[in-house]
Amino acid sequence: MSAPRIVSLLPSATEIVAALGFADALVGRSHECDYPEEVAELPVCTEPKLDPRGSSEEIHRSVSALLAQTLSVYRVDAERLRELEPTHLVTQVQCEVCAVSLEEVEEALGAWTDPTERPRLTALNPASLGDVFDDIGRVAEALGARDRGVRLIARLRERMERIAAAAANLPRPRVATIEWLSPLMTAGNWMPELVEMAGGENVFGRAGRHSAWLSWEELRAADPDVLVVFPCGFSLDRVEREIGLLTSLPGWTGLSAVAASRVYLAEANQYFNRPGPRLAETLEILAEILHPEAFAFGHEGSAWKRAPRMNRS
Repeated sequence: MSAPRIVSLLPSATEIVAALGFADALVGRSHECDYPEEVAELPVCTEPKLDPRGSSEEIHRSVSALLAQTLSVYRVDAERLRELEPTHLVTQVQCEVCAVSLEEVEEALGAWTDPTERPRLTALNPASLGDVFDDIGRVAEALGARDRGVRLIARLRERMERIAAAAANLPRPRVATIEWLSPLMTAGNWMPELVEMAGGENVFGRAGRHSAWLSWEELRAADPDVLVVFPCGFSLDRVEREIGLLTSLPGWTGLSAVAASRVYLAEANQYFNRPGPRLAETLEILAEILHPEAFAFGHEGSAWKRAPRMNRS
């Protein structure tokens, strides 16, 4: 069997491919794939139709306008894909806002005149932590490396289960997760599971379900003990720059989490929003945040920090 030539159109898929030992087989990536660092040298096969540097409100308006017109948020470079001659292509069907859709990829591949030249297509669809592990196994299977997938999944499960066991008998603060700032959104999918494993009681969002919009009134009424803020795709620095969208809301200083200095900003782009191997690090981050007396993995400062303290008005 000849060596695979892999194009990944999803950051988490790129990380899965690399964790399985196939980093050297990657020949193309999406515009968002940035880990491991060496993938930055690969040809880029996608681009956004909006300015990702805009504010939370601007991005939301742009995405809503594109989707209202049944337009995609991204473009696939079909010509470059063909030039790269991949044997395998990994994409997703989970979120049309997060990455190129399966329909777009199939349309790009449909233009290839010879169907036998088309790559093997693997579409990931993680809605829960178990789905993430299943996707790792599916990628491994597609690459003819089932045993590697089994071993990687076992290592990740063991690592995460050790944390869950250590947190099981600790006090469980009520935790609200914020996945978008304007409008507010709370995290669903795998995040409620990770909050529970880290020793917290998840207040909003349901495991295995898409992230849900959240009103400010609902958040104030729930008055959680801890707030963890990680807007989808935002770096830690960017979260810190935009946190004013949250802290300027009426009644912010009256929240219990604010009074106790238990509002935390987290690196969303690299961890929380990537359903791949580094969800193990995401769990470590949450454990440090919720129970600093019991966990110290060294992520503070680089992957999370406390929100700036505000004086009560």
